[in-house]
Amino acid sequence: MKMAWSNTLLQIHIKSPSIPSLHFPHSLPKRSPFVLNPNPINPIPRSLRMQFLHRPNAVPLVSRAMDIIQSSPPTWQSAVLSNLLIFVVGTPLLVAGLSLSGICAAFLLATLTWRAFGSPGFLLVASYFVIGTAVTKVKMAQKEAQGIAEKRKGRRGPGSVIGSSAAGCVCAVLTIYGVGGEAFTRLWRLGFIASFCTKLSDTVSSEIGKAYGKTTYLVTNFQIVPRGTEGAVSVEGTVAGLLASILLATIGCLLGEINVPEVLICVVASQIANLGESIIGAAFQGKEGFRWVRNHLNNRMVSVILFS
Repeated sequence: MKMAWSNTLLQIHIKSPSIPSLHFPHSLPKRSPFVLNPNPINPIPRSLRMQFLHRPNAVPLVSRAMDIIQSSPPTWQSAVLSNLLIFVVGTPLLVAGLSLSGICAAFLLATLTWRAFGSPGFLLVASYFVIGTAVTKVKMAQKEAQGIAEKRKGRRGPGSVIGSSAAGCVCAVLTIYGVGGEAFTRLWRLGFIASFCTKLSDTVSSEIGKAYGKTTYLVTNFQIVPRGTEGAVSVEGTVAGLLASILLATIGCLLGEINVPEVLICVVASQIANLGESIIGAAFQGKEGFRWVRNHLNNRMVSVILFS
């Protein structure tokens, strides 16, 4: 019995098919298990992509530029560098509101502002520019048809930029050179903000009055005159100008440049200045012997008188 079982197992072993052995070619290269493809198809190798960071002067230059921009108190270097960066990024907006020469003048104004009052002062002037440009474009086609629109579709030139910022520039220079000491620093800052509140109020009241004013009249004799007449005012324009001065003064307060009582001072001063501009415009502008008076200089003179 035992012999028969052994013969059976032997027959099974003999009849089992043999499994052929697998033979791999010996020509395959040996590769590291951690590098699947030592020559990947990559047009920009990692070493080249990181080349900039490995340059010995790249990181220090960027760090140095950031340190200059964040200088406190502001310096001329930080003012110029910051405005170069901002003006390059904001070119589309600048072109919409300024001519090429106007952009150059605005750059000088912005640099002076940054040097005197830092980024808060710059943001205040930028707010003035954005709001003023926007209201100038309101109903532009209608104003052009009536012949009362600003030239170049509202794009301001250097004369307008310099005239609009004259009082503010004076206050900035006085601040930079510390005229009057610490006792007057707050006054120059207040005068700076009040001057731009005045100009924005004048621009908004004029442009909104041209677009929506139903009745315009001269403040000197209350004579009804057509829209766009020098020295003419309207209820719609006056209210809009008042709100614009409140808005810009509030922005100055939120930026920490002035306090709440000084907001009221800026608003009142802007309305007094605009009233003086309207009186000057109605009484003298365009008449023989007073052709030198310009709309963008009137409120500047009144602002200087109020804060000198």
